Amino acid sequence: MGNQDIVQKLWNLCNVLRDDGITYHQYVTELTYLLFLKMMKETEQEEKIPEKYRWDSLQKLHGIELKTHYQKLLIDLGQQESDTLKQIYVNAQTNIDEPKNLEKIIRSIDNLDWYSAKEEGLGDLYEGLLEKNASETKSGAGQYFTPRPLIDAIVKTVDPQPGEKCNDPAAGTFGFMIAADRHIREKTDDYFDLGQLEAEFQTKKAFTGVELVKDTHRLALMNAMLHDIQGDIRLGDTLSEMGKGLKGYDVIMTNPPFGTKQGGERPTRDDFTFTTTNKQLNFLQHIYRSLKADGKARAAVVLPDNVLFEDGTGEKIRKDLMDKCNLHTILRLPTGIFYAQGVKTNVLFFTRGKSDVENTKNVWVYDMRTNMDKFGKRTPLREKHFNDFQTAYFSDNRENVSDKRWNLFTLEEIKKKNNSLDIGLIADESLEAYDNLPDPIESAEETIDKLEEAIGLLNEVVSELKEVKNNKPENTEETKVGVSGVMKYD
Repeated sequence: MGNQDIVQKLWNLCNVLRDDGITYHQYVTELTYLLFLKMMKETEQEEKIPEKYRWDSLQKLHGIELKTHYQKLLIDLGQQESDTLKQIYVNAQTNIDEPKNLEKIIRSIDNLDWYSAKEEGLGDLYEGLLEKNASETKSGAGQYFTPRPLIDAIVKTVDPQPGEKCNDPAAGTFGFMIAADRHIREKTDDYFDLGQLEAEFQTKKAFTGVELVKDTHRLALMNAMLHDIQGDIRLGDTLSEMGKGLKGYDVIMTNPPFGTKQGGERPTRDDFTFTTTNKQLNFLQHIYRSLKADGKARAAVVLPDNVLFEDGTGEKIRKDLMDKCNLHTILRLPTGIFYAQGVKTNVLFFTRGKSDVENTKNVWVYDMRTNMDKFGKRTPLREKHFNDFQTAYFSDNRENVSDKRWNLFTLEEIKKKNNSLDIGLIADESLEAYDNLPDPIESAEETIDKLEEAIGLLNEVVSELKEVKNNKPENTEETKVGVSGVMKYD
């Protein structure tokens, strides 16, 4: 059994909890509490956990006694001296009401093929679970999950190096930093090519981040731990006072949350030159200000279209960005790659200058949006879709790249457009007539998703009916099964 099969089995257990009213996101958080204990046993690290709360303690109990023990476990582990335990279990509470459901999940987790999971990598298993959660539109988890192919393409383009301090100020589940760690490990024979101090820096200090949402922060900690990353992942708001101390980074890669600050209030930081309620513009200010001013520190940031053309403060921030940094490349991303359909996004690639003025001379733009495939659950984004962009990006002579999607804009041209960066999209009149029509592929995909969900629920009913039938006491007469799926015995 491979990790993909294990992820599907774990995901199917969510149906067990549907009667408890548990959401997909709550379920993944609940799984994190249990998987941490199981994985500590499988990796022989249980000494970090008090003996009475280790995985085997959950297998010895049943019914209300199990639930009571589990509730106490969550509270006590959140108060341990161990930073890892405290951060993963702080304020933890279970959403499972029925003890039988808790017991079923524990038994199911224990019966998985953990030998195969360890062979393929427990970190990859957990990432697969997070990706599954994000792909479920009902979970709302896509807000903190950036598609793996996009992350990998950005990391390959930015090319973080050993010894560099990397940060994600809107870390989500820590996907960018985990991909950066993987990228450097592949280039250094899993850090064996580095000296002891250099290797220790990579695992303990190289990768850091900040996450605002408590449950998401918990997932990030678990994800980092399973990938042997011990860097500082803070729970907090980068746009608050705590963000003022986040600076001096060599590499920043991030996908900040979209929208305005809740209630329309300004960020609580007093060190921003330009004040706005637009969270992406504030994150953009934070990012280019927190890079080392050494002419080498660089960033890649996923931002929605409005950041490229917003007037007023938006224009001032873009001008400040192009002064302090060399904004050398913009990648116009296709629609449909995020789980919120219709979101139009871009990746800005820039390098911090040694001075604070006139660092941007020209901006290269690659259009991956016009006449691209319609991406969705049935036609997922793959890393191969970025091949042409990366060929142009890494070309020794960008001017000689014969790709109509690849175009150069001078700073003078951009200034004439009031510093608007809404540039580089290829005109295609054939698409205009269909812009306001629903995508038939997306509509069909949504219908298929609903049918698959219904089939999954029916399969669960059949499984439960079979279980009841197999455990039917002798000398009873089976009545007919009604449409509701209820079976009685007299």
